[in-house]
Amino acid sequence: MLLDEDPATLIHHTVGNFNIHPDKSAIERINDSLNTLQQARDIRIREAESALRKLSRNLSSLQTHHEEAVAAHSSTEHESEILALDTQKFRLAKSTSDLEIEGERLEQELETLKGRLLELEMQGVEGGEAEKGKRELEDETILRLKVYRSMGITVESDDAGRYGKAVIRNTAKGDVHVVNIDPKFSRFFYANYFWQTM
Repeated sequence: MLLDEDPATLIHHTVGNFNIHPDKSAIERINDSLNTLQQARDIRIREAESALRKLSRNLSSLQTHHEEAVAAHSSTEHESEILALDTQKFRLAKSTSDLEIEGERLEQELETLKGRLLELEMQGVEGGEAEKGKRELEDETILRLKVYRSMGITVESDDAGRYGKAVIRNTAKGDVHVVNIDPKFSRFFYANYFWQTM
């Protein structure tokens, strides 16, 4: 095929009609961006490697520490310490329970004593009629015992508070008689016996 014009001229005109400057600037921008990305990527890789080395050192240190702790740890000591702590815990729990029971008992006793105090305050200084009669009876008994003692007769009471034994001392004769008082004999019988002994 024959061309009307010279091929070199045609190529020259064709190249002249192409505008490659925008494409060249776009390629330059892409290259710049690739360079920037490569630099950022290199920086991130260096930081990651540094962090990895630091973590490796920490891991090594922790492994060494762990191995030392495992080597120093004794399972028998640990078990005995646990048993001692359990024993102490149970003792504390028992002491706490005992103290709570004692506290409740003391609270009840306090309430009882408060009631008794209120009752005594209501009775007054004399202690009410029943107490007054009891006191008069005791005064009478004390007077009798003093009279008996002055005559050389000592009366002894048993665990129940009853007078069941009399010791008669006759200083003139130097005699001592011990008499067991039996309720089946009358007071008159014992009075005569005491007078005869003295």
